[in-house]
Amino acid sequence: MSILGKLSFKDQAFKLRENAILDATTMILKDKGFDLMTMDDVASAVGISKPSLYKHFKSKEDLVGEAMIRLIDGAGDFLDQLDKDLKPIEVLSAMLEWALRVRLEGGMPFLPSTSAHVRDMLTRNLKYVGRVLKLNYQLEKLVAKAQKSGDLDASLPSDVILFSYYSRTCDPAVEFLQRYSKLDNEQIIKHMLQVCFAGLHGGHRD
Repeated sequence: MSILGKLSFKDQAFKLRENAILDATTMILKDKGFDLMTMDDVASAVGISKPSLYKHFKSKEDLVGEAMIRLIDGAGDFLDQLDKDLKPIEVLSAMLEWALRVRLEGGMPFLPSTSAHVRDMLTRNLKYVGRVLKLNYQLEKLVAKAQKSGDLDASLPSDVILFSYYSRTCDPAVEFLQRYSKLDNEQIIKHMLQVCFAGLHGGHRD
């Protein structure tokens, strides 16, 4: 049974409205960023009054924090549902594919990488930090296993690989390709995965 199925009708309605608020917040953040986004923007996008919005979230900071937590939870849920028989490199590839697809569909604002204020705000959000540390630990183990198996370069420090991997989720090339190239989203994902895991070189290197 789903979580919604266990809730009363009133609580289900509350939860559905909260999800709609977070959906609207994510889209507005993508277009405007944190500093320009207002609670009025969110209330208007959802079609509710600002007092109703404040019943769900006490401040813009709380709202954005919860939107980012939902994003991390989505990544964690996707990781947990992957086939346990996949090789570590296949899991890493599938995770990046998921992130790129979410991003291309407008569901991944790059707040921590573009705003020092937001980074500081999120580091004080213990719920968010806990989620990030858990996901980071899981990805660290996958990188180490992929290096041990020879699927990732063992001569590189694991942190270099891990943070290079993270950077692919906020690579501006994705937006440029979506806006200016003739590639569709699936083609963009395919080629960005190739760039991440195979590089730009042609053929075999000596």
